[in-house]
Amino acid sequence: MAVPPPLYWLVMPAAGSGERMGGGPPKQYRPLAGRTVIEHALAPFLADRRCVGLVVALAANDLSFARLGFGAEPRLRTVTGGATRAASVAAGLAAVAAAVGDQDPWVLVHDAARPCLAADDLETLLEALPNSPAGALLGFPLADTVKRADAGGRVTATVPRVGLWRAATPQAFRLRRLQAALAVAEAPTDESSAVEALGDAPQLIPCSPCNLKLTTAGDFDSAAWYLLGEQR
Repeated sequence: MAVPPPLYWLVMPAAGSGERMGGGPPKQYRPLAGRTVIEHALAPFLADRRCVGLVVALAANDLSFARLGFGAEPRLRTVTGGATRAASVAAGLAAVAAAVGDQDPWVLVHDAARPCLAADDLETLLEALPNSPAGALLGFPLADTVKRADAGGRVTATVPRVGLWRAATPQAFRLRRLQAALAVAEAPTDESSAVEALGDAPQLIPCSPCNLKLTTAGDFDSAAWYLLGEQR
C-alpha cells in the first residue's frame, strides 16, 4: 500500500532587494499576470491543505507584504529575514521549530521569485518524500551543451552534461536536519548543498521547465505567458 504524501510546512525567503533587476521594487512585489510575483509563488501552498503553516522571511523594512491581503490566512506568519538566503531560511526554520515543539516535520523551501510552480510538480515532490529520507528537490536535467569559459569568455572546455541538473525549488527536508546543515554550512547556494555537505544525498525530482526563477525582464515575459495561459 502506497504511503500518502505527508503534512509539511513551507518556508519562503523573501528578504531580497532585487538589485539585479536594475532598480525598482523587489522582484517579489512586481506585478505579474494580475497579481504580484510572491502571491503567485505562495498560491500552490495556500491551496494545499496538507501545508500546515507558511513562514515568509521578509526584510526588516518591508512594508509591502502587509498590503497584500493575507491577513485572513491563519496558517501564514512572517519573520524578519537576514542578509543572505541561508540566514532568511534559518529564521523561517526557527519559527517552525518554535511552533512544532518536539516534532520534526517536513519543511519545503520555495523561492519567492518562482511564481510558476505547477500543482502536478508539487504533488510529485510530496509523493516522493516517504521514500526519500535525505530529502528531495525539484530540478531540470540539462539538455543543452555545457561550456566552461575563462575570464574573457573564451571556451576552455565542453563539459559532459550526463548527470547534470539545474536545481529548482521547492526543496524538502526534515526540519532538524536542515537546521543542523545550515548551522555549519559555508555560504550554501541552496538548501540541498547544505545537507549534501553533511553527507546526505537528496533525491532529484524532474519538474516542468516553466518553474523558472525570475532574474531578467525576459523571465517576466515568459512567466506571464505561462500564467496567463493557465488562467484561460
